Amino acid sequence: MASSSSSYVPALAAITCLVVMVLGCCWPVEARIPTTLDGPFEPATVPFDQSLRGNAVDLPEFDHRVRRRVKGFEPEQISVSLSANYDSVWISWVTGESQIGYNIKPLDPKSVASVVRYGKLRYPPTHEATGYSLVYNQLYPFEGLQNYTSGIIHHVRLTGLKPNTLYFYRCGDPSIPAMSEIYHFRTMPVSGPRSYPERIAVVGDLGLTYNTTTTISHLTSNDPDLVLLIGDVTYANLYLTNGTGSDCYSCSFPHSPIQETYQPRWDYWGRFMENLISKVPIMVIEGNHEIEEQAENKTFVAYSSRFAFPSEESGSSSTFYYSFNAGGIHFIMLGAYIDFTRSGKQYKWLEQDLANVDRSTTPWLVATWHPPWYSTYEAHYREAECMRLEMEELLYSYGVDIVFNGHVHAYERSNRVYNYNLDPCGPVYLTVGDGGNREKMAVKYADEPGNCPEPSTTPDEYIGGICAKNFTSGPAAGKFCWDRQPDYSAFRESSFGHGILEVKNETWALWTWYRNQDANSKVGDQIYIVRQPDKCHVRQVLKSWVVDI
Repeated sequence: MASSSSSYVPALAAITCLVVMVLGCCWPVEARIPTTLDGPFEPATVPFDQSLRGNAVDLPEFDHRVRRRVKGFEPEQISVSLSANYDSVWISWVTGESQIGYNIKPLDPKSVASVVRYGKLRYPPTHEATGYSLVYNQLYPFEGLQNYTSGIIHHVRLTGLKPNTLYFYRCGDPSIPAMSEIYHFRTMPVSGPRSYPERIAVVGDLGLTYNTTTTISHLTSNDPDLVLLIGDVTYANLYLTNGTGSDCYSCSFPHSPIQETYQPRWDYWGRFMENLISKVPIMVIEGNHEIEEQAENKTFVAYSSRFAFPSEESGSSSTFYYSFNAGGIHFIMLGAYIDFTRSGKQYKWLEQDLANVDRSTTPWLVATWHPPWYSTYEAHYREAECMRLEMEELLYSYGVDIVFNGHVHAYERSNRVYNYNLDPCGPVYLTVGDGGNREKMAVKYADEPGNCPEPSTTPDEYIGGICAKNFTSGPAAGKFCWDRQPDYSAFRESSFGHGILEVKNETWALWTWYRNQDANSKVGDQIYIVRQPDKCHVRQVLKSWVVDI
């Protein structure tokens, strides 16, 4: 355990017996994993290990793990992502070479077919599906900046799949011929209160550094069934179009007319990740590093083009917000960098999506978006306050259990919280922006002397205006920051790493956070998150009417 046993309310023997009975496992009382029933916990901080600073170095373009290894129009950068339910998945890949320069000529996406052959047997495949393809460009309206055009990106949706079943597949164009090797994936279990994927990996702010490689190595060793990437994928926007990079773009290139990107790093990232995400589905939500502004004020083009999203299947008209089921968990992926106001399309979609959730089928409700609402680090402190003020009440009223965020390059776990107050029915907020990117880790806390930012410096231009104000009640009344670690912060540590969520049944889920610098099996933070649907006021649908229970 990361925190001392004195941080937890003493556990009764009856609760320990209940845990043993419910989960079918046994451990000594003194080694018992804490649960949210023991909380709220006294805030705990692990001091920063100074030896970890300065180690985030990007993989170079000549690293064998990011170089193009296929020929012609053979598929590469292959990945799997989920549809809204277990019976469908998306297969994505890239064919042909990208181009960067002053005289680029986009490939014709119609020149190569999008075909997936698949089945329950490794060979021969019994089914075939076709999809669509596209090419995107990253163009700049300034002389001297190089433009980019991608290879042909393919997305094919497989339907009619059986739950919790291993499928083998090949993708490509059989007429050239240019087909991939045989890969495999396993579908999600059927939705139900006793049906869950065994392990869900959660990571944010990944990038493509040597720290990233450690994160992915450790994550892979935990044998996940699903990967959630909570924004900030490649950090291609820390580079100029000539391939020159920096840990801090604005520091190194203060006179840039537009924030450039080096789009080949998206290709590097896709090649590096293929070994994992060609087998394990990955679900991604956008972060600020995916904005990537270009000519005609276009943004998020690489993000929206390279990944497949179950937007249409979940009733969304956008790649920036969508939902899906993984067994008895309903995931809601939200966009912080588009309109989130109550009059906007995203909010109205969220209202409808929440109203359609049947908690008897998907008891767990998990929400994700990139910038955290509850973070005590100086970096990005209260940056997304406008979004919180618009959406928090709605999420709380429907009983969201867990929220995953990134953006802050460190780890933090909250107590159950609502509107900055400890609340036994509020979500547990988990910040996992510690995947290993090139930017430095967040190590300063807003509650430490001299670290409280000026309110005018907190908003991000894409997340609204100045909404964060001084607290009006509680220990921090009249102040913008607490003068100690806030009560809502249960545990925090600056370190690269990743998390694993294991939902055991309709009320118990085990959350484990692993540090990069530790052995794969060593735990940095661990807790059972326990739902209490009988005690918490939750809205849900009953006979087509929204009611309170």
